Amino acid sequence: MQNISGAAVAGPRAKLDADTIRATYSRYANSYDSWFGLASRTARNRAVETVNACPGTQVLEVGVGTGLALPRYDQNKRITGIDLSREMLAIARRRAGGLGLNNVEALLEMDAQATSFEDDSFDVAVAMFVASVVPDPRALVKELRRVVKPGGKILFINHFARQSGPIWWVERAMAPASGRLGWHPDFRLGHMFTPADLAIATIRDMPPLGLFRLVELPSP
Repeated sequence: MQNISGAAVAGPRAKLDADTIRATYSRYANSYDSWFGLASRTARNRAVETVNACPGTQVLEVGVGTGLALPRYDQNKRITGIDLSREMLAIARRRAGGLGLNNVEALLEMDAQATSFEDDSFDVAVAMFVASVVPDPRALVKELRRVVKPGGKILFINHFARQSGPIWWVERAMAPASGRLGWHPDFRLGHMFTPADLAIATIRDMPPLGLFRLVELPSP
């Protein structure tokens, strides 16, 4: 584990709005599990293991997608999942129903930056691969702080761009295609977190090859 601090940086070069996100992930819904689901499996499972080890039972999964993580939560965790993609949520609901996941309490179409939940509704919130998708990632951090109880845990599992090296060049080259991809390849920690956030965050590289990172923030 490592603690990282740093200054804020300018936002990604291309903006994604809610309609673009919905349209893109509508196209991805039926093939998502076979490509991204496979590539992100280890990182996703590590995030769920971290959630399972956290105190409390009420869990919000942001970016629940097709529900790939749902079967891996402990039965004592009561899961509410949200996503912008209606098509992905339909798959998640079929998965939860087919597997008899009685601890999945709700799967809702909702904007993660402005949810309808009451303050202090959850013990843990985990945002799965959505930080580089939402139009305003700092608004996402603020919203999760609002809905997680004081002393709770907020987790982000996501791709965060490197600062240098050959992969950095690939990420930069892909950045103009953000709208078509549905995510920001050039998304960095400073796009989402303030220096104060990073000073208290625990950040772990996740396989494969550190492509994803797990960021843990305490809820004030």
